[in-house]
Amino acid sequence: MVPELSVVIPMYNEEDVLPLLVQRLRPLLDGMDVTYEVVAVDDGSTDLTPALLHRFHREWPALRVLRLRANAGHQAAISAGLATARGDYVVTLDADLQDPPEVIPEMLDAAKKDNVDVVYGVRNDRSSDTWFKRVSAQTFYKFIRVMSGTSAHADAGDFRLMSRATVDAVNSLPEHNRVLRFVVPALGFPSDTVEYKREERAAGSTKYPLMKMLRLSVDSLTGISTAPLRLATIAGFVGAVFALLLIAYGLVARAQGQTVAGWTSTVAIVAGVGAVQLVCVGILGEYIGRMYAQMQGRPTYFIAYDSLTESAPRHGPTDTPLPATPREEHIPTHAVRADVDGSSPVKPARLG
Repeated sequence: MVPELSVVIPMYNEEDVLPLLVQRLRPLLDGMDVTYEVVAVDDGSTDLTPALLHRFHREWPALRVLRLRANAGHQAAISAGLATARGDYVVTLDADLQDPPEVIPEMLDAAKKDNVDVVYGVRNDRSSDTWFKRVSAQTFYKFIRVMSGTSAHADAGDFRLMSRATVDAVNSLPEHNRVLRFVVPALGFPSDTVEYKREERAAGSTKYPLMKMLRLSVDSLTGISTAPLRLATIAGFVGAVFALLLIAYGLVARAQGQTVAGWTSTVAIVAGVGAVQLVCVGILGEYIGRMYAQMQGRPTYFIAYDSLTESAPRHGPTDTPLPATPREEHIPTHAVRADVDGSSPVKPARLG
């Protein structure tokens, strides 16, 4: 039985916030008139997150545990969840509860009512974020829109609902190190937005320090646009024209018996041209690096364990890798559907 809704949640060292997440998410989904699954992607956590996930899985059959063999990163963990999610609609949600799960029913209603493929969660109040984060995010998103021509919303992160067609389109993309908050808008599928207030992290610490944010920014820009290459070309032409003008000025000055005074200007010019060259080489290096990684064809993640394919009690998270897409006869149905009259949920029997 294919669930109507899948909720994909990437997790890395979230032992503090995980019980709070389950406490808020389970009653919400049980109260919706849909069959569902929750795909919790453990991104190589080193704390008690794996143990807590397996404990909650025993108590909550609709919770599906997907464990990666090593930490692959936030975007790779989301991609792993999208590759294995089975729902007609898929919601991606962070575990920190800054994006409230209570918005999910509104997203699903908007997708069905407006017949759109994507519903973005847009933050209309980011007072919980620092001033620097708000300003830098606004500036960066404007820069991305100008450079790439995409319609990515400045206040929309990775909290979104996607139709099965959108998820299949994302899964079919061959690129590595993709940043989904820009890849999904670039598809151009019909979309809508749902606004909400961004809350403070419920527990634990942020998994996106400054260096990771910078890396994400570089991946975002080089992954969706070739504009930096054009800027490097323009900068090269401007530098060449400026150098030709300087050469012409020097020849005329020499013919007239004049001299170019001062070594400071010479050093400044050499340094400026060198800086432009280094920037251009760096931009070229980023693209060549992405091409090299693409040619290697190495997967961005490796699945170590999927509770959906669990067939024997001895099967554990350290056994051999399991297929990312299990055969139908090996899929036990953990979807839960609440009765319309408000009675206790009915759990479908296992297939096979």
